[in-house]
Amino acid sequence: MDALWFGVIASSALVFGALLGARVELPKRVLASMLAFAAGALITALAFELFEEAYQYGGIWRAAIGLIAGAVVFTVLSALLDRAARGQGPQEDGSDKLDVDAAAEKRAPSSASTSGAAGLALLAAVTLDGVPENVALGVSLGEGSGGLALLAAIFVSNFPEALVGSASMRAQGRSQAFILGTWLTCAALLTLAVVLGAGPLSSAAPVTISLPLAFAAGAVLASLADTLMPEAYEKGGPVVALSTTAGFVLSFVLATL
Repeated sequence: MDALWFGVIASSALVFGALLGARVELPKRVLASMLAFAAGALITALAFELFEEAYQYGGIWRAAIGLIAGAVVFTVLSALLDRAARGQGPQEDGSDKLDVDAAAEKRAPSSASTSGAAGLALLAAVTLDGVPENVALGVSLGEGSGGLALLAAIFVSNFPEALVGSASMRAQGRSQAFILGTWLTCAALLTLAVVLGAGPLSSAAPVTISLPLAFAAGAVLASLADTLMPEAYEKGGPVVALSTTAGFVLSFVLATL
């Protein structure tokens, strides 16, 4: 039951973000600050909740191999998703699947958004790194190690990604029912991932658990370098460094509770 509640809380950010993105346009600097805050929280989570535990459970080589595998898989699939979101026309620098312009005020959305691919590609990206993250959250609950920092990091990263993704769908002309239904389905899948991690995987051997933890850390690290931090800086400028710091500090405080 605890795992179910943690899964619902973590995944509810997808629903809140989708609701806001389907109805409201926010200033671009606000969106950039959200992405930067999420990046800071994820740095704490991957260092102290994911990779460190993977190292403790399986040793440095198993943790390193899992980390590299997660980063490689995310990077390859992210490049494919960017290509799918790019559409027919040339795009500005940055990740095409994370089209902040679609959710921002006074800026026209990119052709990637209006082609309909950007929102769906971002949805796929959220699922790609969200499943191992939520499995890792469930494992930490099953092991009795808390998981508050990881929960906070997942929540604050899910919210802006869902907001931007739903705004891209809205820019393409998708109905609110389609947008909310799609992100609700994603939220349900990620909630089940938490339950899976707290159930069957929590009773697995430590060396077995280390692999999904390290894989999740690699996927999160790649998502930070590939999407969240570059997009946050491009849209928000140097001030996003403060938002990143705030996200790191909050997540670290939660990790020490």
